[in-house]
Amino acid sequence: MQFVGEAELNDVRKDTRSKTYWRAMRLGAIPKVVFRWWAVLMALAGIAAVSLVGVLSFGCYVAAMVLGRVRPLRDAYQFLSRAYDRFLDRLGKEVLRDSRDTPALRLMISLSLTVVPIFVIQLVLGKPRLLLAIAFYLSLYGLKFQRVVRMFSAKHLEAHRPQGYFSEKYDKVFGRYVEFFLGYFYGDLPELGRTVHVRLHHKENGGSDDTVSSSGYDRTSPLDFLWFLSDNIWTALGLAPYAYFKARGDEKNRRRMLWGMTRYYVYFGAVFIYDWRIGIVFVLVPLLCMNFIMAIAAWVQHAFCDPEHPEDYFANTVTIFDEVNFMNEGYHLCHHHRSGLHWAEMPAHLERIRDKMRESGSLVFRDLDFMELFFELTILRRMDVLAEKLVPWEPMNHEQRLALLAKRTKPARAVSA
Repeated sequence: MQFVGEAELNDVRKDTRSKTYWRAMRLGAIPKVVFRWWAVLMALAGIAAVSLVGVLSFGCYVAAMVLGRVRPLRDAYQFLSRAYDRFLDRLGKEVLRDSRDTPALRLMISLSLTVVPIFVIQLVLGKPRLLLAIAFYLSLYGLKFQRVVRMFSAKHLEAHRPQGYFSEKYDKVFGRYVEFFLGYFYGDLPELGRTVHVRLHHKENGGSDDTVSSSGYDRTSPLDFLWFLSDNIWTALGLAPYAYFKARGDEKNRRRMLWGMTRYYVYFGAVFIYDWRIGIVFVLVPLLCMNFIMAIAAWVQHAFCDPEHPEDYFANTVTIFDEVNFMNEGYHLCHHHRSGLHWAEMPAHLERIRDKMRESGSLVFRDLDFMELFFELTILRRMDVLAEKLVPWEPMNHEQRLALLAKRTKPARAVSA
C-alpha cells in the first residue's frame, strides 16, 4: 500500500536496532520512519480508546442483563419495543425504497434521537461533561458494541445503494444519511463507503493491491495486527485510497475522495478550534475507535486466504453464521459475489454458489461473529476453538481442520515490521 508519494508504509526494516543504522540512514528515509511510528502511536492510542469504551459498553451490558431479570422492567421494555417495531414497520413502508431495510431505519432514528442532541448540548455547554461523554459513547457504541456493529453494517449496505435507503420523496433530505451525516460522529469519513469500499475494495476483493488487504500478515499474530492497524490509519484518514485512485488516473473517484476528506477535516478542525477538549473526547476518540473497528473487519473478513491463490476472493472471503447477523453481514462471500444483491436474499444466494464455494475451499464458521472470530484467531489464538466451529465441505477430523486453518492464515507475501 502506497502513501502519498513514494513512501512505502511497511519499509521500516527489522534491523533498525543496529547501532550504525541512524548514522548511515539517508535523509530521505527519515520521513518514512516518522510516518511509520506516528501510525504506530495512533494504533496504540486506538487500542487504548477502544479499551476504555469497551469497559463502559460491556459494563453497562452486564448491568442491563441484571436489570433484565427484574420482570416488570423486562415486560415494560418488551412492550415498548414491540410497539416501536410496529411503528417503524409502518414508517418504513412510507419512507424507504425497500421496506426490508427497516432495521437500518431503526438504527438511524435511534442515533438521531440520542447522539445528535447529546453532541449539540455538549457544544452549547462548552466544557466537556463526564455524564454527557458517557451517554455519547453508549449511544454510539451501544451495549456490548452492538450498536456500532449495526451501524457498520447499515453504512456498508447503504454504500451499495446508488440512491441510498430513502424513497425519492425523502432522498433529497436524507440521501446517504448514515455515511454522509451520522458517520461524522463515528469518525467515519464521507466516501469511505460509496467510493472506497465500492470502487476500491470490491474491485480488489481483498487482494494485494487492496489498501486494507490482510493477506500479507500472519493473522494469528497480535503483533502483525498492530502493524496492520497502524497501516490502516492511512485508509481511515482517506490518504491511502486517494493515492490509489491518483496512481490509476481515476479522476472521478480521486476528486470524490478529496472532497470527502476535506469535509471531514474541516469538521475535525472546527470542533478542535471551538474547544480542544471536546475535540479529543467527542471527535478524536471516535476516529481512533473507528480505525480499530475498520481494521478488525478487514482483518477477519478476508483472513483465510489460500497462499497458492491469494487473489481468489472465493477462498479469502469468510462466511459466518451467528445469532444476530445484522442485515446478513456474515454472508460476506455472497456479498462479494453479488454486491448489489439485497441483504435479505443472501441466504438463498449462498445455496446457488455452494458448489463454487466447495471447489474454492471457502471457509464457513458457525456460532461465531466477526468480533469473536478476531479474538479467537488473533488475540487468544485458540485455533482448536475455530476448528470446532468450522463447517467443512468434506468430512475432516480435528487435526485436519487445524492444519487447514494454519495453512490458510500464513502470510501470502513477506511483510516487514
